[in-house]
Amino acid sequence: MSEPEGSRVAWTEEPKRRTSARRRGKGTRQGDPEPSEPESTLSEPDGVGSGSTDPATILRDYDPYARAALEPFGFSAGARLTLLSLSENATYRIDDPGDGRTAVLRVHRTGYHPPGAVVSELAWLQALRRDEGLLTPAVFTATDGREVVDVTIGPVTRQTVLFEFLPGTEPPEEDLTEKFEVLGEICGRMHRHSRAWSRPGKFVRFSWDFDSCVGQAGRWGRWQDGVGVGREELATLGRAAAVMRDRLRRFGTGPARFGLIHADMRLANLLVSGPDIQVIDFDDCGFGWFLFDLGASLSFIEHEPRVPALCDAWQRGYRRVLPLLAQDAAEIPTFILLRRLQLVAWVGSHRFADSARDLGAEFTAGACELAERYLLATS
Repeated sequence: MSEPEGSRVAWTEEPKRRTSARRRGKGTRQGDPEPSEPESTLSEPDGVGSGSTDPATILRDYDPYARAALEPFGFSAGARLTLLSLSENATYRIDDPGDGRTAVLRVHRTGYHPPGAVVSELAWLQALRRDEGLLTPAVFTATDGREVVDVTIGPVTRQTVLFEFLPGTEPPEEDLTEKFEVLGEICGRMHRHSRAWSRPGKFVRFSWDFDSCVGQAGRWGRWQDGVGVGREELATLGRAAAVMRDRLRRFGTGPARFGLIHADMRLANLLVSGPDIQVIDFDDCGFGWFLFDLGASLSFIEHEPRVPALCDAWQRGYRRVLPLLAQDAAEIPTFILLRRLQLVAWVGSHRFADSARDLGAEFTAGACELAERYLLATS
């Protein structure tokens, strides 16, 4: 989960802390929805394995790769790299005074994606742009035509990708309900494409099923290891997780409910430019429940009283594109809590990330309050 918005700092400096972490958080179909690659769990970014949570220390493992990627992507030696985010990957803005170009460079962590997964992400991103006319960033190729450039320094190879720099800002608070209706329509178009798209033969993306989200080997770590998770929190969240598991087992993973999704369509991955909403950061896209995209859109604000109104607005927009059965919509609270519990795990395993440093035991306490309301409503 990358964070495209945030402090613009020099590429050698420590990133500043976010001012609205509660909204930002962590850096996103047809046929058989099962993933085609082996399951993999969260692996620590280089530098974290030593126990460091200092971004400046971690960035020493990313900055040289960003600098080395400039030449194959055709930038001059004088191009400036500005850190945008540090999370699953490191993301930089490039400004080249030589030709005036501006772009966004993503330097991948090692071990998060299996071979072929990044190319698959780019294939869907570009298909959505081409087939549905969705506002997603263009993918820029290297001078030799490669979309993904491997950069090797010593024993470590990192993948790098270059994107169009899109103008815009995170959806403002004052018209969030209106934007959620637009967002629902965008999700509907995305899911419509997902169901009908003939994926490339070697398409590889991971799964966001229950176990991958919040199981013992969750992709972002164990929620049981989250900040402020003690005996009472374990009991409350554990009861809610058991209810969610049972309900989602009954809900099923049929093609009308489960397919290729963005999986991280939170507010920080949406850019408003005039009346339009642009969707960025498909790094976590994979096979999951379609309604999980709504849960992800509410990341870090799941507990707020305006959430029911936002869900209603999202559904109005979605139903302009695709049908949404009442029995499916009834499970929306399950997907909201599933995402919140996933984020408890993420905060615990990503204490080096900008927003995670601004969240802690209070965030887990909020998850418990949400879980208690969920247990009352489903009992």
